[in-house]
Amino acid sequence: MTETAFVSRARVTAIGSYVPERLITNEDLERLVETNNEWIVRRTGIEQRHQAAEGQSTSDLAIAAVQNLIERFPAAAHGIDAILVATSTADKPFPSVASQVQQAIGARNSFAIDLSAACAGFVSALQLANGLLLSGVYRKVLVIGAETLTKMTDYTDRSTCILFGDGAGAVLVEAAADDEVGSFLAANADTEGAGGIHVYCNDEGNIVQNGREVYKWALTVVPEGVRGLLTQAGKTLDDLDWFVPHSANLRMIEAICERLALTPEKALQSVVNNGNTSAASIPLALDAAFKEGKLQSGQLMALYGFGSGLTQSGLLLRWTMIRA
Repeated sequence: MTETAFVSRARVTAIGSYVPERLITNEDLERLVETNNEWIVRRTGIEQRHQAAEGQSTSDLAIAAVQNLIERFPAAAHGIDAILVATSTADKPFPSVASQVQQAIGARNSFAIDLSAACAGFVSALQLANGLLLSGVYRKVLVIGAETLTKMTDYTDRSTCILFGDGAGAVLVEAAADDEVGSFLAANADTEGAGGIHVYCNDEGNIVQNGREVYKWALTVVPEGVRGLLTQAGKTLDDLDWFVPHSANLRMIEAICERLALTPEKALQSVVNNGNTSAASIPLALDAAFKEGKLQSGQLMALYGFGSGLTQSGLLLRWTMIRA
């Protein structure tokens, strides 16, 4: 686990999200494979997931999420000098999704790249954003998690087709003022490449997952990782206001909370209404909580992404936003 003395200049100052209108309900899946609503909810907690329309791509979702952010926070559109998009489902190998976002919002002279770290991608992109701000070259970094996983889903595989959905979330990360300390307090990351056989894209372009092995891995590494973040920052679990894990499976989140001795009510999730949206799941959970008025400036939260790679990435931060 990579843990070093952490320095931050980063503050989250704006947020937005987007999910496609089209829904895939559990009842819809009953007509495709041998499953039912009761089994899906009992095993995963998922009630529905969103699906991109025909011809709607990951870049479309990412752009819509950023447009939502700018509608709420108009000043956010000015001075963006870097765009990072975490995704495993880019429209094509190139141009990048980030470059298409740059064109759509007119962010001239912006550094724009895609980041591929699967379900850990959004948190990894936040860590990278902090590094860009520390360089002093950048001041405003747009960080996006966007996925169209339904395009990679095999709807004849009952074990995986119930899980995945499409969506996008975006945050603006700005450099703190010269007399301020950044709100990112601690970070860690780790990759176990030998575990890549448990979640991968096959030659047909479909997601293949050994859910049992991923579950066992996550229940070990995520609680350890969260405790490590708190130790780095000199905090305890009692100080934590919110835990925001990758929303892979509601039952997995509940089990991780039990391992951490956290009440499930402290976990923010997006999986019930959106399914597993990989790199988009954490920003979707944050934005849902923001819209519900749950997030207050000064609250301490642990973001934790984990998934294919096997890759994990954690970030401890103070929430600094107030409602627009």
